[in-house]
Formats: sequence, structure tokens, C-alpha cells
Amino acid sequence: MTTTHTIETITHGRYLVERRGSQRLLVGFHGYGESAERHLEELRQLDPAEEWTLVAVQALNRFYTRSQEVVASWMTREDREHAIADNIEYVRRIVETLRPYDRLVFAGFSQGAAMAYRAAAAVGADGLIILAGDIPPDVESMPVPVLIGRGERDDWYSDEKLKKDLRSAPNATVCVFDGGHEWNDEFREAGRAFLRRTRAEG
Repeated sequence: MTTTHTIETITHGRYLVERRGSQRLLVGFHGYGESAERHLEELRQLDPAEEWTLVAVQALNRFYTRSQEVVASWMTREDREHAIADNIEYVRRIVETLRPYDRLVFAGFSQGAAMAYRAAAAVGADGLIILAGDIPPDVESMPVPVLIGRGERDDWYSDEKLKKDLRSAPNATVCVFDGGHEWNDEFREAGRAFLRRTRAEG
């Protein structure tokens, strides 16, 4: 007879920090099959004035692409509850190492959007920048200000999912742009405006 067990162990995560002389933190989570380096490029475009310290967090589950590039994924459906707990603790420890800070904004793209929502619910945040990803079922509501982006041709993050998320995020601003499941200049500009408002409120 075969039985399944889980055991807690130690693993090491990787995150990139680009300090800009600011105690405001913009902490980002990449999408499936991406890397912290790739996500850091997008965070830079959200803050061209260099007014925030940028933190790009790489998911714990790394793998190779066919071209041998190292990328990562946040979780699969297997042992999902354990993975959620591991990821939340991972983010909590990263944020703790970056104290003190004045303002904290989480950003997430695609699969990383769920992590941004979870991080805000567990750690707290002054705002969220979300692109092409929905609120995960383990997060009941998101009362902090949120910028939600969706491409009109995005088949994965559908208009239906967006409408459902708006019921759980009463303080959300929506940016719907001409595009698909991707970063877009219109959304980047909306993200810059969101960061300016969040900075001013602090």
C-alpha cells in the first residue's frame, strides 16, 4: 500500500534588489516561466524617475526552458496549501530584511498576480499593481487600493474574471487596454500614475 506524506525542509529563494535611495518598496512577482531578471525590467519601466527601491522576487520552483534559460513557477495544484504557506513565509522574510520602509506596493503579472494578492493579505501593503491575473480563492477580499490591468484579447484573464475580482476589491482602478496577456505601454503609464498617487499619500 502506498501512502503520501509531506515534510518541511529548508530551501533558498532568490530576489533582486535595486536600491534607489528611497525607503519606498515596489516588490514584484513574475509570471509562469519567467525570471526575476525579466520582471525587474518591467519594474524599472513602472518607476522611470527612480523614486522606489525595486525588488524582483523569483519563485522557488525553478526549471530550464528548451534553450536552457533558468525560469521559475510559483506553484502547481499538487500540495497547493503547503506551497502557499511556503511562499507567504518566503515573501514575509524578504520584506523583513528590507525594513525600514515608508511605503510598500506589491506588483504581480499573470501567475505572480496571485502571489501579490497573497502577500498583501498576509504582510500588508499600501497598494497593489496587478496585470493579467485574478484574486486567488484563498484571499477573501482586498481592501487596499489596487490597479488591475487586462488586455481586451486576453483569453486567460477574461472580462468575467475581472468583474468577479472587482466585487472583492472595492478600491480597484481598472486599466483595460488593446492587447493580450502581456505588458502594455498604456498599463505601464497607469502603473506610474498609481505609484505617484501612492507616494503622495504617504
